[in-house]
Amino acid sequence: MAAAVRIAIGQNEGMAATRFDLVTIDGDTRVLASFWSAALSLVQLECEDDGRWIVLGTPDGMRRIGLQRGLAQRGGVHLDLACSITDFDSELLRLADLGARIDRPARHEPYGRIVNMADPEGNVFDLSAYNEPA
Repeated sequence: MAAAVRIAIGQNEGMAATRFDLVTIDGDTRVLASFWSAALSLVQLECEDDGRWIVLGTPDGMRRIGLQRGLAQRGGVHLDLACSITDFDSELLRLADLGARIDRPARHEPYGRIVNMADPEGNVFDLSAYNEPA
């Protein structure tokens, strides 16, 4: 069973709860759709143009993330997956088992824990576990 993971795209924390975001990726959208579906407990809702455009969402049909094949600008999109401090180690292992690689070892920061990772096609993202407010 997957841990509860929230995805925020861009710089505004928590926006994934109310927005649909498009991510232009450099790689095989079908490989990435499989990875991100499993990583975020989403299902594939749409697949157009032989996989050039794939939409992932909740089982009830709410669109959450769109993957569009194209050249991504390095640093142009940043994915931040957030989980609880207690789930961090198990979530790190789960994502690695799904095919993510660790680009920089997990570390403790003043705000919590973080590990820099990449999906199976090399698109970077962070797994973060923020400290509970005191």
